[in-house]
Amino acid sequence: MSKSKNSSSRKDEEKVSNNEHSSLRKDKAKIESAHQECIDRAYRIPIFLSTTTHLNDNQQRFLNRLILEIENALLFPRTLPLSESYPESILTDIRRLVSSSYGMLAVNLRRFKIQTVDVNAGPLPPSTPFWTGSVYSQVEPSMAFQFGLPLLLVREEDTDANNGIWAGGIAPLNLFIVWHSETQTVDQFFNTPEWRSAFANWSAQVRNAFYIQTEPQFKYRCE
Repeated sequence: MSKSKNSSSRKDEEKVSNNEHSSLRKDKAKIESAHQECIDRAYRIPIFLSTTTHLNDNQQRFLNRLILEIENALLFPRTLPLSESYPESILTDIRRLVSSSYGMLAVNLRRFKIQTVDVNAGPLPPSTPFWTGSVYSQVEPSMAFQFGLPLLLVREEDTDANNGIWAGGIAPLNLFIVWHSETQTVDQFFNTPEWRSAFANWSAQVRNAFYIQTEPQFKYRCE
């Protein structure tokens, strides 16, 4: 009887020990995963990715590929409210994210197709329907430009073509890239010389901004 009790006790101890080891292994894996995530982010310069959360399938593929391009350039895309969220007003959130980033890439994708039916004064414009994007695609890039961040604007064809900063002649032309979504696949767009050149130039500006902003104000030199 005593032997049986001792055997049962040893089994219980072994079971507890195995459970403890299993728990420790899981905790270690979690820590290593969190550590690796921190390490990955440590080599990426934070940038503000201005976009919308209301996307169709093709737009989602475009955004996924864009994020991959950004991460492959060792930049870290941040966006409201997905990766960042603060308990403040929306404008304050945007300003906080702008001031803690080193570049802005804004994507204006088709959101609403609207038609003008009346105006408060003057002749009625042509009633041809047109596409508009998110209202924040006007606000966020404007605040980033005011702050002096390197800026790159990507627009789905015909989106806000005559509206706000996306209208012709408002922003510098070298900041604009157009995705012809009806005739151009996602891969085709990201393989165009226009995109590759503009993105490489913008990425270089972001890195330059990062090094300028993180340099000390006082530097000791021997002359």
